[in-house]
Amino acid sequence: MPILAGVQRQELTQVQAAELLGVGYRQAKRVWRRYQDEGDAGLVHRLRGRAGLRRRPAAVRAHVLARFAEERYADFGPTLLAEELAKEGITVDHDTVRRWLLAAGKRTVRRRRPVHRQWRERKPCFGAMVQLDGSQHDWFEGRRGKCVLMVMVDDATNQMRARFFEEETTRASYDTFEGWVRAHGLPGSVYVDRDSIYRCEGEPSVADQLAGKERQTPFGRAMDQLGVALILANSPQAKGRVERMNGVLQDRLVKALRLAGISDLESANRFLDETYLREFNRRFARVAASPLDVHRGGPRNLDEVLSWEEPRVVQRDWTVACEGKWYQLDRQHESLSLAGRKVVVRTLRNGRVQLVSRGQKLKWRALPGRPARRQPNPPAQAVRTTQPPAANHPWRRPVLRAGRAARFGLGDSGRPALRSGLPPSPNPNRGNKQSTRTHKRGHSLVSAKGDISNKF
Repeated sequence: MPILAGVQRQELTQVQAAELLGVGYRQAKRVWRRYQDEGDAGLVHRLRGRAGLRRRPAAVRAHVLARFAEERYADFGPTLLAEELAKEGITVDHDTVRRWLLAAGKRTVRRRRPVHRQWRERKPCFGAMVQLDGSQHDWFEGRRGKCVLMVMVDDATNQMRARFFEEETTRASYDTFEGWVRAHGLPGSVYVDRDSIYRCEGEPSVADQLAGKERQTPFGRAMDQLGVALILANSPQAKGRVERMNGVLQDRLVKALRLAGISDLESANRFLDETYLREFNRRFARVAASPLDVHRGGPRNLDEVLSWEEPRVVQRDWTVACEGKWYQLDRQHESLSLAGRKVVVRTLRNGRVQLVSRGQKLKWRALPGRPARRQPNPPAQAVRTTQPPAANHPWRRPVLRAGRAARFGLGDSGRPALRSGLPPSPNPNRGNKQSTRTHKRGHSLVSAKGDISNKF
């Protein structure tokens, strides 16, 4: 050491060396004495290479590594493994377990490339915002098929609620949200991703465009009716609270289900409600910045709001068609003049159907099928009957004699004889120009020769 070497060359005093070393004068004298006796080796700490007084016995270390080698604990992290060992009466700090696993080569350190994100402050009150997401995962490790865990997390307190479903659907979101409302009340807003359950891809109708509205999914329509703001995240990191919670549950809950021997959804949901969630929230929930709870009371008709609604037009026969089913409206609603107007066909989650017009529930009955359309009767056509003329009918009278027929210039038109029985004309009918009419009746202003004459 250059300081003690300077003391040895009498370039520094021991007082000056103590100030440079940052120790007291008496300690500097002890260090100088060791340096004189042993040289640089005398400056090494006396505890180097010796086991610490708090070091755990080698048998405990071997036992922990052996438990980690078991199949049920093979994928446990240091913290979770330390918690499970504590249940068995073996108290080991999680950092000690991590160092043992690293030294044994059974764990590696993962280096992640940092990405810049904008930090968002937590909401100050419990119930101001909840984050909702579904996590698709092999929760039962092959003991059954994959399923979805719907998770809701309060932004201010990390209070969490979860439930298993076969798939992430609108019904699963309804059931999860209803469970939160029954337990705490209506939150101020719900933070979700841009899944088709929450965001409608279609273009709004002309009426919605004129009203300045966008098309809504059933979940969005329900949140609008309940007065809950629906916030769509632009990235998974935006709703990182629930995303990190999914990661924690995929690690801890999977192992808890394995240790409990649960392999079906019904038992898993019962395990969540009765055991796991209570303990999880007790340990990991935090205190909000404000003690105020801003949850609102839920409506009485919550099951009717969390439903599917479709507008339909009432036919002229007072029937309504929806999804291949036909409903006949009752006669008692005749004063509403519903024919040609729209009604709402509401389908509840239990399968019940309600027909609603302007907030009023209508009475109806289901039809077995599409009602038959009555075809209008065609107009009756007169039946023509052909009867021969009577014997005294004028057609049977010989009214026109041969001379009279010739005088009127009735020629032969080449057609068969008339039904009156008159014989065909012997001469062809060439009009009045070639008719030899000598008898003139009345008077004429033009003579046969073209002179004007007055004949009275």
